[in-house]
Amino acid sequence: MSQIVFLDAGTLADSDLSALQVDHARLQCFNYTGYADIVSRSQHASVAITNKVELTDAIMRQLPALKLICVAATGVNNVDLNAASELGITVCNVRGYANTAVPQHVMALLLALTNKVALYHQAAQQGGWSQSRHFCLLDYPLTELAAKTFAVIGYGALGQASARLAAAFGMQVIIAEQPNARTCRPGRVPFYQALAQADVVSLHCPLTAETTRLFNAQVLAAMKPTALLINTARGGLIDETALLQALQNGQLGGAALDVLCQEPPAPDNPLLNAGLANLIITPHMAWATAEARQRMVAQLASHISAYFAGKPLPSL
Repeated sequence: MSQIVFLDAGTLADSDLSALQVDHARLQCFNYTGYADIVSRSQHASVAITNKVELTDAIMRQLPALKLICVAATGVNNVDLNAASELGITVCNVRGYANTAVPQHVMALLLALTNKVALYHQAAQQGGWSQSRHFCLLDYPLTELAAKTFAVIGYGALGQASARLAAAFGMQVIIAEQPNARTCRPGRVPFYQALAQADVVSLHCPLTAETTRLFNAQVLAAMKPTALLINTARGGLIDETALLQALQNGQLGGAALDVLCQEPPAPDNPLLNAGLANLIITPHMAWATAEARQRMVAQLASHISAYFAGKPLPSL
């Protein structure tokens, strides 16, 4: 009987994984797999599912039965694609499963910054509202989104969906051209011009050699001192030291991040310990609504079923 192994099933929390169980194959799920256990747990598997467990050249060469790697994510940087191709191992990823979840979280982060939700909740819980001489408590300034400018950096499916939600709030949406572009495409705004105009900058571009730490001190300085920066893409897009300095020095109005350069972050990460009211950090969960996770499982199941049915599979 063939074996399917899910090396880090814990990344999908309480999702129903029953769709991954197919006839004539045994499914084995591990909550987490450290590097030392990858080979032993995958040794007899023809199919390996991984979200973030790294499958290197050295690892794959010790897995002669492995024929299919299903990445439970869109990014496949945790798999050595050249080695997989050389070894005849097909690699598939999942796409589009979070096209509603991530934009929803973009707006949740933005509203948390502009409506000071956490601060007002805390004030109410700590008695501030009860002690007010008026029916309301207005200790923290609120900001309307209507008529503000929302700049999208990276206009793929997630950027487009986030732009539609921003427009629904009455925001003016502009699409930034790539930073080093020699010409500006129709409908785009030159990168630095977009930053100068934006009240909100939302990142949706991939992490590449060109975009690593794209938002450094120079780029952050090009933004309005009242602007808000939202990152639900990849932590490496931002120079975290430069961001912290910009927030502390009043060079940026606020930031909300669902991703950091290192995940999980070290306990002493300066951003986690900054204690800034205008900095919100969530633990890379924008993608993870129950519905999105089940869409991911369904895509993984379709790849696995196609493999066992002997049908062609999309390979990266």
